[in-house]
Amino acid sequence: MADKDKIYIFDTTMRDGEQSPGASMSVEEKIQISRVFDDMGIDIIEAGFPITSPGDFEAVSAISKGLKNSIPCGLARAKKKDIDACYESLKHAKRFRIHTFISTSPVHMKHKLNMSDEQVVDAVKESVTYAKKFTDDVEWSCEDGTRTTLDFMCKTIELAINCGAKTINIPDTVGYSIPEEFAKTITHIKNNVPNIDKAIISAHCHNDLGLAVANALAGLSAGVRQIECTINGIGERAGNAALEEIVMAIKTRNDLMPYDTGIKTELISKASKMVSNATGFPVQFNKAIVGKNAFAHESGIHQDGMLKNRETYEIMSPESVGVKQTSLVMGKHSGRHAFKDKLNDLGYTDVTDDVIQEAFGKFKVLADKKKHIYDEDIIALVDDSLIVDNKINAINLKSLKVYAGTGEPQKAEMTLDVFGDIKHTVQTGDGPVDATFKCIKELYNHDVKLLLYQVHAVTEGTDAQATVSVKIEENDRTTVGQSADTDTLVASARAYLNALNKMLIKREKKSLSENIEHQKVKGGV
Repeated sequence: MADKDKIYIFDTTMRDGEQSPGASMSVEEKIQISRVFDDMGIDIIEAGFPITSPGDFEAVSAISKGLKNSIPCGLARAKKKDIDACYESLKHAKRFRIHTFISTSPVHMKHKLNMSDEQVVDAVKESVTYAKKFTDDVEWSCEDGTRTTLDFMCKTIELAINCGAKTINIPDTVGYSIPEEFAKTITHIKNNVPNIDKAIISAHCHNDLGLAVANALAGLSAGVRQIECTINGIGERAGNAALEEIVMAIKTRNDLMPYDTGIKTELISKASKMVSNATGFPVQFNKAIVGKNAFAHESGIHQDGMLKNRETYEIMSPESVGVKQTSLVMGKHSGRHAFKDKLNDLGYTDVTDDVIQEAFGKFKVLADKKKHIYDEDIIALVDDSLIVDNKINAINLKSLKVYAGTGEPQKAEMTLDVFGDIKHTVQTGDGPVDATFKCIKELYNHDVKLLLYQVHAVTEGTDAQATVSVKIEENDRTTVGQSADTDTLVASARAYLNALNKMLIKREKKSLSENIEHQKVKGGV
């Protein structure tokens, strides 16, 4: 494959995607997701913005150490301290990228930066030159590029390349452009930046007008060879260009876009579900490629066509993105070996025997409750077992009984294992969920703010599993917990406990960090 036919996929799910309000991910969740991304064949993984928080720094560092194929990347403003943080978090990787940026549009320079054209030019020169000292792989972005005057954009791009940038990213930061206009911008850059042949042109498009994917693809014909995107299209405001849509559009319409991304598309569905679970953001049913209804057909005419030839209404196979079209031929008599084979089919090839055993036990319980078990049910059970690992849980649910209905206060009766002590309580509340959460607070006294409580069904029917997402906050630290169960209240309790256990881990890490810092200060004195 010639270089001109290769499209580099730059994933920013864990940086730009996490900037979606409420979409924070723990370090452990980011590591799990990065492993899938690495297996998928994503070229560059922007793991975070290291200067913004210790958590982001830790995540970038941990991810960069574990990648086998993908190139880890950190984001930095045009500031030396940002670039230093990037280097420190990435330096253990065998290769890495530093991505630095500054705004170039008149509105951003005036109102955001309070800088003149000359000051911005100086900042570009200084930041790219400084980043180049740490790595040959430097990417530079002109933030709000599509609202930047073309002459000034070309001037800054030429300077960034001269200073050592090998990738030039053109962001449609506020989703303002339309496809024809974006393609013309790329063409203008190609024709007016004399050294542009020394760099790869990248597109970073936002979805404020619903045109992120269209704009990014329009850039390909004009010379874009890297596309920055996120799984499920998550990101600030209306989100980013969706990775799954970019990749499958190129693969499906290779007649018009004769390029190759190198992505193992069979892992797309798995990646989508992992990101959805980690962020607590459910994927809309009619979402292209990864939505529940993306390969569903209800119309009689459509069903008739599908029975005769599925190409009548499907332009890609569900298997090509890792989606299983039919319900599982499994039930309460299925054995552990068959269950493990099914997990392999679903892409869970590296889970431990402990996780398999725990998920299999939940599967047997579910098989007694449900007549039809779907792939989504199995995926929910395994993800729940991966996230709710009893090895890290200090607080575990032993039993829950809830009394609800009209005419009397709702009441919950709960037994918890709290650090090895079995505790029991009965609480009333404004509804069964409120009563359940009050029980947890009574049995383990804590003070956190509930930021999110969200329920959605994994599959259809009144016997469907409910997946519950809970997000809590304590002293500016947030955690997200998830759990799945046919009993929504049991799932709610376990999701809350999952988030609470993660918060306890964060407390321990913070306490350890503060103790180390105290010892350093004490030693210095």
